Amino acid sequence: MKYFEVHSLFKGKKEIKVIQAPNRNDAISMAKSKSPGVILNVKETSAPVEDQLETLKNNIMNMITKKTIQMKDLIAATRQLAVMTDAGISIHDSIKEVADATVDKTLKEIFEKVDDDLNSGLSLTEAMMSFRHELGDVTIAMVELGESTGNMSESLEKLSEILEEIEENRQKFKKALRYPITVIIAIGIAFTILMVYVVPKFKDIFSKLKADLPAPTKILLFMEHLVNNYGHILLIVIFGTIFIVKYLLKNNEDFKAGYDQYVLKVYLIGNITFYATLSRFTLVFTELIRAGIPIADALDTALLTLDNVHLKKQLAAVKVSVSRGISLTEAFRSTGLFEGMLIQMIHAGEQSGTLDKMLDKVTAYFKSRFNDIIDNIASYIEPILLAFIAGMVLLMALGIFMPMWDMAQAVKN
Repeated sequence: MKYFEVHSLFKGKKEIKVIQAPNRNDAISMAKSKSPGVILNVKETSAPVEDQLETLKNNIMNMITKKTIQMKDLIAATRQLAVMTDAGISIHDSIKEVADATVDKTLKEIFEKVDDDLNSGLSLTEAMMSFRHELGDVTIAMVELGESTGNMSESLEKLSEILEEIEENRQKFKKALRYPITVIIAIGIAFTILMVYVVPKFKDIFSKLKADLPAPTKILLFMEHLVNNYGHILLIVIFGTIFIVKYLLKNNEDFKAGYDQYVLKVYLIGNITFYATLSRFTLVFTELIRAGIPIADALDTALLTLDNVHLKKQLAAVKVSVSRGISLTEAFRSTGLFEGMLIQMIHAGEQSGTLDKMLDKVTAYFKSRFNDIIDNIASYIEPILLAFIAGMVLLMALGIFMPMWDMAQAVKN
């Protein structure tokens, strides 16, 4: 919904009202129905301060009270739907049965509301679109595929396999990060203890000597001063920054676009995001092509599965190119996202009429690259961890012992 400033003239007096409407034409119609005067001008404007504050409050409350669905429960529900629709049971009865059977309260509420929307005449895709954030874009895309092809059971079965693969990758990623996260937490705790209990004792000794301290010691004492005097402020800043970033990612498109572009440049995280995103895109796109969906429509639906705005924008250009009559091979080549080998495979698939099979191989390639990073993530992170630990130990050692050596040398002389 947008806000429009309406200028009207009634009995010789000018009036200005702010109306909320989907577009300018609707705003004019609403203004005519509400105001007996003559409409002079209608222009789009920003939301009133009260509405902005109300929206901000609602967004914050949604972030705090947001309910999430357990992936294993969504996979089980999807498989149950696939089995029931394959047995010839109507989607309406299947949804109702799944709503009764699932143990996830959030998922139960969603399916109950979807059931109500189906009763009111909406399609399954339209009913689920209201819960796009909770169910995920992949779910919406595959349900839309099932409705467009008339083979809902096969689409739901494929959806459950995709969700299982996503969940498996997520668990592998979490397992791979467990070791480095544990090490970082342990270092953080040890560093905090040293700053709070150990360094202050040396600080007293150094202050009594009034000696000229070396640079490592000054750095150490500065860090101790920050932790002991402004530790609570640092924690507030850290958690506040995390909260603000999450809020902006959800509510500010420009910030999210910049963030998504930056993430792709971050060591290791960029490659994980890149290969996971393209693997999901080509997987859904392949299934749509195999089902006989036109390429332009298949691209539209597959793009719904992308979370990264930067990659989505680049791949959206493929649809524009295809619509202008450019081959899919050249359209993919122009994005710069696909390696030469993959472009050749797509070209061979276009020429031979086996595009879906070649796209299967492209998907397998992206999946293998993603799995290779996840399986070896510890070896990628270990050098950074070792360098970080060595740097901290060196700082502590030099910061404490260098003044000691200077003191010993002074006593000796």
